[in-house]
Amino acid sequence: MILSPIDTSALDKGASTTSKTRDSSTDPSAMQDRFLKLLVAQLNNQDPMNPLDNAQMTTQMAQINTVTGLQTLNLSMQTMAEQFSTMQQIQGTSLIGRSVLSEGDHMSLADKTGKGMFDLAGAATGVKVEILTPGGVVVDSIDMGAQEGGRHSFEWDASKYSGSKSDLRFRVAATNGETAVKATTLAQSQVVATGSKAGALTLTLANGNSVNYASVLGVL
Repeated sequence: MILSPIDTSALDKGASTTSKTRDSSTDPSAMQDRFLKLLVAQLNNQDPMNPLDNAQMTTQMAQINTVTGLQTLNLSMQTMAEQFSTMQQIQGTSLIGRSVLSEGDHMSLADKTGKGMFDLAGAATGVKVEILTPGGVVVDSIDMGAQEGGRHSFEWDASKYSGSKSDLRFRVAATNGETAVKATTLAQSQVVATGSKAGALTLTLANGNSVNYASVLGVL
C-alpha cells in the first residue's frame, strides 16, 4: 500500500525540551520513541480498505530494533573504552620511578659501569657488542662468544674511556656460522611521568624520550 505523508509536528511537540540535552537522531531511546509514534500515526491514518500489511509492520519493527541495538552497543563500547583508558592511567602512575626497557641503543651508566641489554632472534655462534660515540665512532668492543636466543645483558668498564659517557651508544653483531642473527638493542631508562596520546598510555623517560606503553618490553 502507499501511504500519504504524515504531519508529525504534533507528535514531536513534546520533544523540544529533551533535544536540548541529547540528540534524538543518535539517542537509542529517542529513536525508538519516534519510530513508535510514527507507526501509531501510520495505523491511525491507514486506508481501512487497504490496511498496513503485517509483514511490513514486522519488518519495520525488526529494523528499528536492530538500529537501537547497534546504538546501545556503540554507547557501551565507548563507555568501556573510557574506563580502560582510566585504568591505564592508574597503572601508568605505578611505573613512575621504575626503569623500563624499550627498543633503543642508548647505554645506561652507573658507578663507571656501562650496561646494556639486547634480544637475539635465535642462537648465535658469535656475538659482538660495540660501544659507539654519538657520531658512530667505535671506542671499544666486547666479545660475548656463543649465545642462545633470547634476552641478554652485558657490562662495560667505562672508566677506560675519557670522553663524554652520557651519550654513548652500542650495537650488536650476531652470527650463526655465516648467517646473520637479528639482534634488537634495548634501552633502559627510568619513567618520570605518564600521559595519554590518542587514547593510549604514554611514558616519559628520564633520557628525554616518550614511548607508548605498548612499546615497553620489560619492567626492571
